[in-house]
Amino acid sequence: QVQLVESGGGLVQPGGSLRLSCVVSGFSSDDYTIGWFRQAPGNEREGVSSIGATDGTQYYANSVKGRFVISRDNAKNTVYLDMTSLNTDDTAVYFCAFSWRTSNMAILLSRPDLFASWGQGTQVTVSS
Repeated sequence: QVQLVESGGGLVQPGGSLRLSCVVSGFSSDDYTIGWFRQAPGNEREGVSSIGATDGTQYYANSVKGRFVISRDNAKNTVYLDMTSLNTDDTAVYFCAFSWRTSNMAILLSRPDLFASWGQGTQVTVSS
């Protein structure tokens, strides 16, 4: 069973930066996608970014493009989300999730139901 554990959330001032980590375990395939999602109170879960484990293909939602960078360290089974120029709209619980699908990242990130396993989430609060 695939397990994911997020860390790195916290309180940051507008304009600040944070790095989120997602450690993935419980599988033996090299062909999968890790996605980062976020959910603010009263809002639906929103896909933020995703990365393919094999070729490193990345995808970003328009709301974070140019500010967030997703990366992976396959040796550590860890995916990172480096977030910069944070603003109050970025406040949410951030989740990482695992999908066996690897094609069409844009569609994949719009379909949380295509991700089979989820972490418990980490809170990111952007406030002065």
